[in-house]
Amino acid sequence: MRGVVMHGAGDVRVEDRPDPVIVEPTDAIIRVSAACVCGSDLWPYRGLEPVTEPRPMGHEYVGVVEEVGDQVTTLRPGQFVVGSFWASDNTCEICRAGYQSACVHRVLMGTIGTQAERARIPLADGTLVATPGVPADDLVPSLLAASDVLGTGWFAAVAAQAGPGKTVAVVGDGAVGLCAVLAARELGAERIIAMSRHTPRQELARHFGATDIVTERGAEGVARIRELTGGLGAHSVIEAVGTQESVMQSIGSARAGGHVGFIGYHGEVPVEELFYSLVHLHGGPAPVRRFLPELVEAIWHRRIDPGAVFDLELPLEEAAEAYRAMDERRAIKALLRP
Repeated sequence: MRGVVMHGAGDVRVEDRPDPVIVEPTDAIIRVSAACVCGSDLWPYRGLEPVTEPRPMGHEYVGVVEEVGDQVTTLRPGQFVVGSFWASDNTCEICRAGYQSACVHRVLMGTIGTQAERARIPLADGTLVATPGVPADDLVPSLLAASDVLGTGWFAAVAAQAGPGKTVAVVGDGAVGLCAVLAARELGAERIIAMSRHTPRQELARHFGATDIVTERGAEGVARIRELTGGLGAHSVIEAVGTQESVMQSIGSARAGGHVGFIGYHGEVPVEELFYSLVHLHGGPAPVRRFLPELVEAIWHRRIDPGAVFDLELPLEEAAEAYRAMDERRAIKALLRP
């Protein structure tokens, strides 16, 4: 089969890879209908994470079940499925508490690679959610978004306790941040402030439910949020960038007693600033599987359209261009069709 392999910083190739096979009786093999490039894929692409040997890429995926292992009981060939970027059994104590990304048997799908024609899905019963039928083609991007960016943005909004009567600030205008705007709207937030400097992303943020746009960053961004909230700060802040600076901006934008949800952090925890802020901080690798059933249902019935974050669609063979476009911010998020 054909699949995407990263050989080093800036070096993405589509090449022949071994066809996946059932390894464990809990596995399934799917034919990938759509995959995409994640913002986290850009960390090694930009040389910010080491690539010591060629590695298969991709952890977001939807597709059709082709084969299942002997112990798979809830899935059958021919079903269209959506999966999380963490494979999980969905039955252990941690999963049942809603934190499938910390499942005691978890497998990171990025180690398998789903930017490919086919993929092996471990722990298939716990990882995959089948749609009610084969979706119309125009629903595929939104279902793909549920696999990561929508589920991640949703977790960030839940972690930040976005809800009715709340003012929510979203730091970051990538696909996750934009989906977090959508999530905050669906959770009933009264006011949603999107922080963005890019006109197309601002427009999509408003489409998803943003009521205000803030273009300032850093200390100026914090000051602007406080100006918009009577000097108090937002009830809920979603950190969707993953840098030290964006986390500091998020903590500074929250009111005393407020909540910050963070979902992509690379840096040190600012303990002193957090202590004096009186802000609640919660987040981590998103347990997307917790939210998949309700997200798939909402997408299936066309109540939400997270697929709008995909502003570039390319065949799998042009994956290198998809990476370049996202790296150069010519695309918010690139979808790949095998």
